[in-house]
Amino acid sequence: MKKIILAAVAFLPALAFAQDGTYTVQGTVGTYNAPSKVYIQYAVKGKVTTDSVILKDGKFQFTGSIGSTPNNAYLIFSEKGTGPAYKDYKSIYLEKGTITVTSNDLLANAKVAGGKTNGDNERFQLAYKPINDAQKAIDDKEKAATPEQLQSPEFIKQDKLAQKTLDGQEMEMNKKFIHDNPGSYISLNALETYAYSADYAEIAPLYNGLSDDIKNSERGKEWTERLPKLKAVALGATAPVFAEADTSGKVISLESFRGKYVLVDFWASWCGPCRHENPNVVKAYNRYKGKNFTIVGVSLDRPGAKDKWLAAIHKDGLAWTQVSDLQFWKSKTADMYAVRAIPQNFLIDPNGKIIGKNLRGDDLEDKLAELFGKI
Repeated sequence: MKKIILAAVAFLPALAFAQDGTYTVQGTVGTYNAPSKVYIQYAVKGKVTTDSVILKDGKFQFTGSIGSTPNNAYLIFSEKGTGPAYKDYKSIYLEKGTITVTSNDLLANAKVAGGKTNGDNERFQLAYKPINDAQKAIDDKEKAATPEQLQSPEFIKQDKLAQKTLDGQEMEMNKKFIHDNPGSYISLNALETYAYSADYAEIAPLYNGLSDDIKNSERGKEWTERLPKLKAVALGATAPVFAEADTSGKVISLESFRGKYVLVDFWASWCGPCRHENPNVVKAYNRYKGKNFTIVGVSLDRPGAKDKWLAAIHKDGLAWTQVSDLQFWKSKTADMYAVRAIPQNFLIDPNGKIIGKNLRGDDLEDKLAELFGKI
């Protein structure tokens, strides 16, 4: 999927767990001194923790407690020490022991040594490099194109073909890494990305092939609990029935749409990729709404943010039914559908069977054209 790298898709934040040991992150970024700082940022049970140190001759060090599960963290460099701005950063994994991060220039170019998970992550990033490079080439081509080229049917066709080919390569790369590294915690991350576009029949064998140590880790156990939910929303399964309040407070049940083709569309006002995708959904809705087709939007907006949810509906022209319990990532319906990233959608036939998933851009219109004929 386009720009899934660097969080183009809004993913459920990862959690950290009970303290089990200590970590030390030490390193060097050039020869910087005060006021330059390196920040460390990570999530503990959904709450973001940030710490910082002033550089002395480029050197820095952080020490802290860590659970039995490695925890993803970001090191962020600020030359003026004015706060973490994510202009120059490095993703690492906090795990027991000493992790050394060294760079002569940009922190983004740093080499990471220490800990099995960080070693696995370096190999994973190396495998991802051709995907990143190809994505950058597509993005650069779009940026360099003239307005006339961007409107050209041939340019659009070739651009979409290149993106679809790359998406397939990304899927295969993640699948191969998981298969080749059953004892790596990074394989759980690769599985998370892979699962976004895959179905239960493809996901379950990959998870089952992981080592017992990985499956028994905290995140592995989360996957054990999640697999039955993924099976419940697999292609061909009967879509779980939910009931949520709409924008006026009226409770709407999915059951009330039986007899129609329904796209259950998970999104949120705060989700940039969702808002970017909304015009495609609007286009499909306007084209096929007279063909026994409708949409039910399920928002993962935050508690107390109903005004932002309503404003986004109005601004984006979302004329179909919208529901939400305004519980952010604790949305009951999102949990029922095993949604861990948005935008995400499920196409349901008149009998309540799931016949399509994650239909974005042209894929949604192509599927609707297959059902109703080209309009």
